[in-house]
Amino acid sequence: MSEYSERQAFPAVNVQVNHVEPVPRRIRAVLAGETVLDTTRARYVWEVPYYPRYYIPLDDIRGDLLVADGSGPQDGPRGRVHLHGLRVGDIERPGAATVVRESPIAGLSATVCFEWGALDAWFEEDEQVFVHPRSPYVRVDALRSTRRVRIERDGVLLAESSSPVMVFETGLPTRYYLNRTDVDFRRLIPTDTVTACPYKGTTSGYWSARIGERLHPDLAWCYDFPTAALLPIAGLVAFYNERVDLFIDGHQVDRPRNRAARAAG
Repeated sequence: MSEYSERQAFPAVNVQVNHVEPVPRRIRAVLAGETVLDTTRARYVWEVPYYPRYYIPLDDIRGDLLVADGSGPQDGPRGRVHLHGLRVGDIERPGAATVVRESPIAGLSATVCFEWGALDAWFEEDEQVFVHPRSPYVRVDALRSTRRVRIERDGVLLAESSSPVMVFETGLPTRYYLNRTDVDFRRLIPTDTVTACPYKGTTSGYWSARIGERLHPDLAWCYDFPTAALLPIAGLVAFYNERVDLFIDGHQVDRPRNRAARAAG
């Protein structure tokens, strides 16, 4: 499950579509070692209610790297736009940039919106950002606790801890990160799955659980190198509340309704 679909399942603060706000942070993005954009004048634009995208002033972009696709102007929900690709040496990214020439929305004329995956890396100030821009309306806190957490699947104990780190993220269920010594790895099988989160970083491990003859894929994950704000979860293991039986201080917690979770929360 992507960050976008997960936030649809657990809506956070929904912002009106086409809402625009200034970004107070320096934004940069690179492709093949070249800085494509560098700006302190970016804007957040909510094309969907769940999270924003960056719109970058045209003057703050390496114009020599933009390649017109020859399709001519198009009228869209944010005004008249032209599609462009990116070219850095032998690297090409067709359709990577939407140039907004004229817009009825204040602040969007002469800006560019890039497809996130067309760039190799994005940065807010000097910290890399993953998946999409961080919403100013989402808060993520990692708090140490002495509440007892017990995790089971099909009646089998997978983990138990009295020293979890609880992650509270706007729009998502509380996640419980546990010391590896509190997890029964005899039941877990490592997988090659990797997911990323704008607020926590990129996962370094996933595990499936084998209970009897049944395999429960990608049931747990960890971040060995999370973002600075989430350092308390480094190296700890979390399980999907949606797919396990979770007990807090001896009381079972109802599973969230989103049972198809696929991206680490």
